[in-house]
Amino acid sequence: MATDTSVDISDAALAAEARPLVEQLTADAVASKLAAQDATLWGPDAESEASIRLSWTTLHESSRPLLAEIDALRAELRAEGLDRVVLAGMGGSSLAPEVITATAGVPLVVLDTTDPGQVADALSGDLRRTVLVVSSKSGTTVETDSHRRIFEKAFSENGIDPVTRIIVVTDPGSPMETAAREAGYRKVFTADPHVGGRYSALTAFGLVPAGLAGADVAALLDDAAAAFPKLSADDADNPAVQLAAALGAAHARGAEKVVFADTGSGITGFGDWAEQLIAESTGKNGTGLLPVVVESTDAAGFADAGADATTVAVGPAVRGAQISTTGPLGGLFLLWEFATALAGRLLGINPFDQPDVEAAKKAARALLDGPAGGPAATPAVVDGAIEVHPSGDWLSAGVGNVTEALRALLATAPKGGYLAIQAYLDRLDDASASVLRQELARRTGLQTTFGWGPRFLHSTGQYHKGGHQNGVFLQITGGVEQDLEVPGRPYTLAGLQRAQALGDGQVLADRNRPVLRLHLTDRAVGLVELVKAVQGLAQGGDE
Repeated sequence: MATDTSVDISDAALAAEARPLVEQLTADAVASKLAAQDATLWGPDAESEASIRLSWTTLHESSRPLLAEIDALRAELRAEGLDRVVLAGMGGSSLAPEVITATAGVPLVVLDTTDPGQVADALSGDLRRTVLVVSSKSGTTVETDSHRRIFEKAFSENGIDPVTRIIVVTDPGSPMETAAREAGYRKVFTADPHVGGRYSALTAFGLVPAGLAGADVAALLDDAAAAFPKLSADDADNPAVQLAAALGAAHARGAEKVVFADTGSGITGFGDWAEQLIAESTGKNGTGLLPVVVESTDAAGFADAGADATTVAVGPAVRGAQISTTGPLGGLFLLWEFATALAGRLLGINPFDQPDVEAAKKAARALLDGPAGGPAATPAVVDGAIEVHPSGDWLSAGVGNVTEALRALLATAPKGGYLAIQAYLDRLDDASASVLRQELARRTGLQTTFGWGPRFLHSTGQYHKGGHQNGVFLQITGGVEQDLEVPGRPYTLAGLQRAQALGDGQVLADRNRPVLRLHLTDRAVGLVELVKAVQGLAQGGDE
């Protein structure tokens, strides 16, 4: 793994276009002002929000007192034989810990789902060895609250006092902090409230679950500290300035997608973390950068990237990558945070708000008031184990099977648009669904994203509603063999999962975006049939 945090812009034309932006950012001393937490950098409209969202720039120092607390608690837990850590968290509360632990090679069970099968799988582990980290900045995240309730009941039913096994990470003063202290949970960590979720990798949200699982989180802070002087310098060689300028220049020429592939960085899953950071920070006011995480540099979307996309290697520069970023994980976290905030300035947006995220949550809550997560829906077509549910009136009455429905959806995509695949399934047992990204990208020529629902709602969901309005959306939902009740709530996990899918689809449709929901009445059979239906599409977008 590289020890120095750096950026290489190997596309000569892009580097030339970025140079004036590098000079502008340097002359305006933007990097040092950002490091000093200057809230005026994004204009008067953003100043009030930015003023309470910039503490992430110095976390490599301010988070150090946490290390001793994490070490002490981990030693206590291990002494009691508690070595299985389950993390209940969404978005910024789960993406960073997952990357940290996967890269370190230490086990962490991540619950960022409402799929009853995936939650049941986590429950089936050895509860005698299990601690649950409940992580929510707001303290009101519905998925995380549901996980807490379900595990609390399971602990009790197995003769385990839940308060000895639940650890909370939240913002000070949140409803969760109050409830946790009243309940007497084992430990409550409060994070710096002046850091937004997607910038929180080096706060308690990233460090506590990863550290308890056994990752060397002190090294993350050391690597970020080593990168900080370079990232905060008003210098043309500042890698964050170079990266922001390249992304800004690319966007100006019409390349609003940023395609990530790993090239041997030694880091596992970095693109998934960067996806939330970039999409949620920049995707608003009809503009922004859409991250597209692909399987390799040979994958569709990277190897055949068109003028609407910029290819980025996470790791050493390779042929086909216009930009590459290298360094240890802590340094890369800070590099991309600095660059994303600076890119926000170049795009003329506030990188610290998420004005469109609440819309899908509100729609889902409204549907939860009805039975089974919303009213019953009559499919337009039933094709084997797949029901076809279009939004709006874009699907013609003559469509008779899944392939034809997919073809109709793709025909609505504008030139230079994108396809978002949203799988409200079990990302462990239904992992094969992820092959759809490359299969559809290869056949359509569209930049294609893949997200597990509802976790993407806390990530790219902001961009879908607030960014460039050139996306078309394929939702995949599935039948549930065994549901899970949410104790103390009038809904089940399957009902919540369905409400989230239908609610987000409704919001997109209300914004005139085409949405096609394919419901798999039998998941295993339906996924096989769906892949075959995709293979029935013309190759390369040819009709």
